[in-house]
Amino acid sequence: MFENTQIAFASKTTKELKSAQFLFNTLKKPRLVNIGEKLVNIALKIHFPISWIVKPTIFKHFCGGESIEECNNVIDKLWEYKIGTILDYSAEGNNNEEDFDKVMHQILDVIERSKDDIKIPFAVFKTTGLARLELLEKINLKQELTTEEKEEFERIKIRIDTLCNRAQKYQLPIFIDAEESWIQDSIDTFTTEMMLKYNKDDAIVYNTLQMYRHDRINFLNNLISNAKQNNFYIGLKLVRGAYMEKERERAIEIGYPSPIHIDKISTDTDYNKAIEICIEHNDMISVCVGTHNEESALYFTKLLDKNNLDKQSPKFYFAQLLGMSDHISYNLSHQGYNVTKYVPFGPVKSVLPYLIRRAQENTSIANQTTRELNLINKELLRRKIK
Repeated sequence: MFENTQIAFASKTTKELKSAQFLFNTLKKPRLVNIGEKLVNIALKIHFPISWIVKPTIFKHFCGGESIEECNNVIDKLWEYKIGTILDYSAEGNNNEEDFDKVMHQILDVIERSKDDIKIPFAVFKTTGLARLELLEKINLKQELTTEEKEEFERIKIRIDTLCNRAQKYQLPIFIDAEESWIQDSIDTFTTEMMLKYNKDDAIVYNTLQMYRHDRINFLNNLISNAKQNNFYIGLKLVRGAYMEKERERAIEIGYPSPIHIDKISTDTDYNKAIEICIEHNDMISVCVGTHNEESALYFTKLLDKNNLDKQSPKFYFAQLLGMSDHISYNLSHQGYNVTKYVPFGPVKSVLPYLIRRAQENTSIANQTTRELNLINKELLRRKIK
């Protein structure tokens, strides 16, 4: 299903493909990526202007623009191939109440932009964009809060509720992204409370499960029991996970068992098991399969077919990141499946931490960059022959 590069890169000009080829050739070299990260961090510290080199290269490939308006061209271009957009405000590094409120209002603007627009089927936010990491960690550990922290905690809950309430008003499903394990329990608690409140008639609020964690199948089964008991629908986005190295390093440093599976096979097994569970409970679960893994994407299509489920139902979606795995996204869409792309946006300087993670991910994940390069090279060769 995913071999057709003519379909995969139909939206790309040859010039754009050659730019992507150069970028992934660079990302293939860990040493260059590490040097680049250090230079970027130094430039940020000394306030050296780097937007001029970042924006037309890695930013252009992985991001939609610096503002919602700048993303419009990407939104329209994706929809030409019936691929939806998830506008992901990816500015990071906030650590004060003023910034948290700004992020909340930016996401409210995204929701307003997305309402009634078939091209934008979901909204999304990260809890750390709305809350201080240290406080989330303290809540996670169930430690006693000071009076000031209790007030801060209430403001966090108000921000999250404001976003979910607005999403429910417009019937726009909203993802709450997963984060590091040492704050995830607090995020799960927020998310379940929002599901209980806003998912009475349909799945509006979605939790995100990182299936590289060995406890997520149990978590999923417990969530289903909770939903049955308290009569609410479940929204889920399934991902493998984005913090593996950080998780393992912290577990070793502090001295607790790693929450991450010991090998990739175990992660793959749990990921596909989670898909099975969602299909088995499709009467109460809406699921977005967020994956760059061809086998899991194909497995989802086979389960939908096996269970005679409508692949165009809004209960079943695929998602990939902008700039990655186009062979999965475009070929699935071509076959009539619901597909979306995460389209990060925000000021270049604020989005740099996200871009560094993308670079590191492509460098560290086995065969990710090689696969992208091989597909691009295959399509460039096809065009040259033609």
